[in-house]
Amino acid sequence: MTNVVITGTGLFTPENTIDNDALVASFNAWVDAENARHAEAIAAGERESLAHSSSDFIVKASGIHSRHVLDAKGILDPERMRPRLRERSNDEPSIQGEMGATAARQALAHAGVDAADIDLVIVGCSNLERPYPAVAVELQALLGAGGYAFDMNVACSSATFAIETAANAIRAGNATRALVVSPEICSAHLNFRDRDSHFIFGDACTAIVLERDDLATSQARFEILGTRLVTRFSNAIRNNAGFLNRVTDSDPQALDKLFVQEGRRVFKEVCPLVAALISDHLASLDHSGDDLARMWLHQANRHMNDLIGRRVLGRDPSEQEAPVILDRYANTSSAGSIIAFHLHRDDLAAGDLGVICSFGAGYSAGSVVVKRV
Repeated sequence: MTNVVITGTGLFTPENTIDNDALVASFNAWVDAENARHAEAIAAGERESLAHSSSDFIVKASGIHSRHVLDAKGILDPERMRPRLRERSNDEPSIQGEMGATAARQALAHAGVDAADIDLVIVGCSNLERPYPAVAVELQALLGAGGYAFDMNVACSSATFAIETAANAIRAGNATRALVVSPEICSAHLNFRDRDSHFIFGDACTAIVLERDDLATSQARFEILGTRLVTRFSNAIRNNAGFLNRVTDSDPQALDKLFVQEGRRVFKEVCPLVAALISDHLASLDHSGDDLARMWLHQANRHMNDLIGRRVLGRDPSEQEAPVILDRYANTSSAGSIIAFHLHRDDLAAGDLGVICSFGAGYSAGSVVVKRV
């Protein structure tokens, strides 16, 4: 069987950052204005007053301290509270195409691969800025890659699902080298006026190069020992934005057209699903949690990662075993586990085993077991 290896990764990080204190100040200013605007209704018991947020609440709930975003000014404006991004003409590179190209060129350089040698490009992310033409096909053109390209969306699991798809294409002989790119602009679908979730997301883009092992020249290779995916339908995480909104006469600004979740339910249902996925996947490869040197988990919530790590390892994972990047990146959807892999893999020795795992809306979860070559 053809062995597939990961030979390079890239990361685009926006320059703008927002720490919890700044985000809370903006949110609380909006809350005060709303409560003042509806003071009579609140006094009459016809409306509940809105509660303030706090940095302590955010850290306790999630482990997040700050996040990178494409635009901070629009988010922090209490009268806007959403990013302000310039609309681009059809003749300009798209925002996600530009992010993807930056991360991809870094990944290609790390792998020692020319873009022209790539014959499959997959853009996998939670939200695509347009239905067509595919951002992946645009990125293919921007880079000068060959072969074919397409977009896919499995929410926060898009990167791991795309890795399996790319690895299978290489094993089947349909591609020799593939590029998986995840340009996540999560700040654009976040409701910054929802106290329970206004702090969750940040923006970033990751890229991964996969190759046939016999073609790879990079010294830092990770062999993909196996992939396993699972989906289970749930409305606990949902976004109802779509092209049918205009023909169903629904309000395109309604709250359900943004990210909505039942946090406690997600925690209760997803953690055992993911822990079982990883454990069963390892067992199918004749391994167990004891064999893992590293767990690059989806970076959504610190408490979820701690519980999943504890179930897989049978004990609390150390910071080295399950590195955390969400404290400074927040939840970057499908890019999160790949950011963790990108930043925390170079210290592993030949033969060390690790798992890249993502999970999120759908529900969906993906496990990629790798070995340092």
